[in-house]
This record gives sequence, C-alpha cells and structure tokens, in this order.
Amino acid sequence: MYPLDRMARARCRSISGEMHSGFSALRSSLPMNLRVEARRIAIWSAAQADIDRITEIWRDCLDTWKGPWLFGRKPTIADAMYAPVVTRFRSYGVQVDPVSAAYCTHVWQWPDLAEWVAAAQLEPELIDELEVEF
Repeated sequence: MYPLDRMARARCRSISGEMHSGFSALRSSLPMNLRVEARRIAIWSAAQADIDRITEIWRDCLDTWKGPWLFGRKPTIADAMYAPVVTRFRSYGVQVDPVSAAYCTHVWQWPDLAEWVAAAQLEPELIDELEVEF
C-alpha cells in the first residue's frame, strides 16, 4: 500500500512513522471511541498542536499529490494510519479546515473503514480484561 513514486513513498513512510510514534496528546485527550459522535470536549493546547500538525500534513499531501487520498488516486498505508484520527475528529466534533474536512469525509466513506467501524459496533461495551485495575 505504498505509492510507487519514490518521493511519494518516502513521504508516505515519513508521515506514517510520525503517526505511529507521535501525537500522544491527541491520543490521550481524545481516546478512540466509535460509540459517540460529535461529543464536544475542551481541547487542550497540546492536543490542538497535534491536530494542527496532522491537518498540516494532510493539506500538504493533498496539495502535492492532488487527492482524494493523501498520495493521489489510491489509498495508501498513510491513509490507513490516519483513519483512526478521522474517527477521533468525528467522535469529538473536532473542527478542521475545509480541505481536511473533505479528506475526513472521504476517509469516513472508505469501505474498509466502514467495515472496521461496523465490526467495532458489535463488540461489547465493556471488555472485562481491560477493566482490571493495575
């Protein structure tokens, strides 16, 4: 799922790595929750900085590779890596610029993401193993 173009592939690997290892404020402030939509919460400055960086990445890629996916006409590993961010933005009603909002809508309509979300909806709300206090 990497782009064939060498420059696009390098950028894809870079932003995928950044997603994998970064954005800890976003992850802790807006935990993934597919059971809510547009829940308004206060977004702390560190989480907002992560949101700003993510949307900067998206705008840059969409401008460079002309979308609708981050690297052109086909979804890549980067789109898969950022799909959970799209769900977080939706869950917490995060407002983003129009280009990023259009990308979020496109990703939300991705059949692979829809399948994942549907499967998640079938899971029990409480998973006993995760409720153990350490």
